[in-house]
Amino acid sequence: MAARPDAGRSRVLPAEGGGVPGEKEAAAAAADQPGDLRSVLVTSVLNLEPLDLDLFRGRHYWVPVSQRLFGGQIVGQALVAAAKAVGEELQVHSLHCYFVRAGDPSVPVLYQVERTRTGRSFSVRSVKAIQHGKAIFICQASFQEVQASPVQHQFHMPDVPLPEELQTQEELIQQYLQDPNLMEKYRRGLNKMLAQEVPIEMKPVNPPDLFHQNPQEPKQLFWVRARGHIGDCDMKLHCCVAAYISDYAFLGTALLPHRHRVRFMVSLDHSMWFHAPFRADHWMLYECESPWAGGCRGLVHGRLWRRDGVLAVSCAQEGVIRVQAPPTESKL
Repeated sequence: MAARPDAGRSRVLPAEGGGVPGEKEAAAAAADQPGDLRSVLVTSVLNLEPLDLDLFRGRHYWVPVSQRLFGGQIVGQALVAAAKAVGEELQVHSLHCYFVRAGDPSVPVLYQVERTRTGRSFSVRSVKAIQHGKAIFICQASFQEVQASPVQHQFHMPDVPLPEELQTQEELIQQYLQDPNLMEKYRRGLNKMLAQEVPIEMKPVNPPDLFHQNPQEPKQLFWVRARGHIGDCDMKLHCCVAAYISDYAFLGTALLPHRHRVRFMVSLDHSMWFHAPFRADHWMLYECESPWAGGCRGLVHGRLWRRDGVLAVSCAQEGVIRVQAPPTESKL
């Protein structure tokens, strides 16, 4: 869907000053990010139309080949709706949500916000996403007044090549397409992937076996950022963009050890915890791992790291995975 820069524009939350720690280090790495090209994630995808008090309408920008609504879009839009029901002094620290019905990409989504609790330090907002008169998604987001704490620790960021040293996902696909022995069904699939207007840039650290010929460890690392410029603004907006990004290629981590053809894969729930300020239009390292799969479900954990080594976001998701038996042989 084409972006409508002026129609139903959501209020872009103002900057709170101080900037993001590590901004100087990130500035050089972000030099190739166009400063005058506004990210479509801000102008369209996360730009909700207000209909009434605590009632909003969201439209769709990118729909996966599965023709189901992208879960990250629903999570991001729901967090935008929740953020509009709290004061600017509060920042989101966590969200927990469930996908209860498949989304219909042919109609908009209504987001209904309930102001569950407003406290001195913490406030909770509940969001219900509705299509055809039924809830397709429910979410609770918790917001906190910024508070200093002497209790602080974090894991260490993995030691990986910088994004400037790696190829984008599109460049890797172009390399696969140059193989004259590539089977036609794979060529068609790769061309479909290239044709999609995904508003995310991604650079895999260790590109997985695209055609899944060999079992792999259920872990993957990739640098990721929003396409286009977002800039300095209220951290809640960057958190909404990160919510969108966090669902992309996430659940697929649980499939890496297995050589099964997927019949059906969809998210059941999604949780996020926001730890430190960040810029979603700067490169962040997304560390994904799947500690368990079974019962037709897969569990994945994720961590988004700023390039200066600060842990910015933690994620967790479980999804339904139904597969066919592995092929007896697989050749390009």
